[in-house]
Amino acid sequence: MPLVEALFLALQTLRAQKLKSGFSMLGVFVGVTCLIGAWSIVNGMNRYMTEKFASTLYGVNTFQLRRRPMFTPHVSDSVWRAWARRPRIRFSDAEAVGAGLSVPVVTAWESSDRVTIEYGGRKAREVELTTATERYFDIKNLRIASGRAFTPQEVRSGLPVVVIGDAIAERLVQGRDPIDQHLRIGGILYRVIGVVEKQGNLLGFPLDRFVVAPARSAAQDLVNPPGILDAFLVKARSEGEMREAMAEAEGIMRSRRHLRPVQDNNFVLETSEGVQEFWAGIRNILVVVGPGLVAVSLVVGGIVIMNIMLMAVAERTREIGLRKSLGARRRDILHQFLCESAAIAAAGAVLGILAGIGLTLVLAAATPLPASLSLASVILGVVVGAGVGIVAGVYPATRAARLDPVVALRQE
Repeated sequence: MPLVEALFLALQTLRAQKLKSGFSMLGVFVGVTCLIGAWSIVNGMNRYMTEKFASTLYGVNTFQLRRRPMFTPHVSDSVWRAWARRPRIRFSDAEAVGAGLSVPVVTAWESSDRVTIEYGGRKAREVELTTATERYFDIKNLRIASGRAFTPQEVRSGLPVVVIGDAIAERLVQGRDPIDQHLRIGGILYRVIGVVEKQGNLLGFPLDRFVVAPARSAAQDLVNPPGILDAFLVKARSEGEMREAMAEAEGIMRSRRHLRPVQDNNFVLETSEGVQEFWAGIRNILVVVGPGLVAVSLVVGGIVIMNIMLMAVAERTREIGLRKSLGARRRDILHQFLCESAAIAAAGAVLGILAGIGLTLVLAAATPLPASLSLASVILGVVVGAGVGIVAGVYPATRAARLDPVVALRQE
């Protein structure tokens, strides 16, 4: 029997037994839907972490001089205590490193904490207050939508001016032009000179609920002790120049801290690679756990298809005997039942792919998860679905092909 004819007969059987076929494909449908959804989440998270998350936190070709890493895996209490004993990064450290770098770079200071901001009798709590120097906006890729960033003179003088995020402009100032309005931070009035372009959310966390003040302004006392920084930011033109600047910064800091060659650094030079390594550990877990859960659904679906096909062989024993008596060969019967099994699984896979695409769109639109559809997951869904059908149909098809036509014709 030609393969096309076997496939045509399989489709006729599916159409004639809609309810049974529907229950048969349910397991594959669920498995492929979960496969598409899980793959989309991991794919979207991977793109998100590499393209937006790391660049938002660090910037391209940028490293940070910090007392301890910003993102760390699980570490022991002794490591945390050792980090806590390290000296803090001071203004003088940042000035010395900035002056000692021979590579052309852009530098900025950064410190931050959560504070309460007041405006016109209204309060906004848990707002991120950052004190920084003027090039902070360039390194963090923060575009000014209206107004301007503060100048080097305003930073040196410590003037009470701020640049605010879009959420602060919308919810606290509420419809007024925020430029030249005054916000009260720590009991001091700060004049708004700029609003940063809206950035949206990062894994569900708002990126626009912040204010940035000059590093030498009174706001510095709200986020850190006098003369102390959270991080010194350095941005180079290329990765090679960044690595060279990191080596120079390490030498300068080791010299300032009087560290001997055998002593470890009591500071850290951190790039976005640390975030990528942190995400890689989570991604590896998801890659193992996700397919494992999907495999369970597919195995259950394969068992259901096998049982249904065995029932079909039992119900159609006389039909098989009649076809063999009319000249059908073993491989013809084998092809017919394998095609039926594969058609059931492929139909479930196609429906699962459609449901998976819909699930991906819903996740991307209604949740913080950055789900992103991948063509590879669609192809894999088709291959896996049809493969489950073929594997599950081998035993029933072989059993049908081996039936003795004389014994089969006697079956009532």
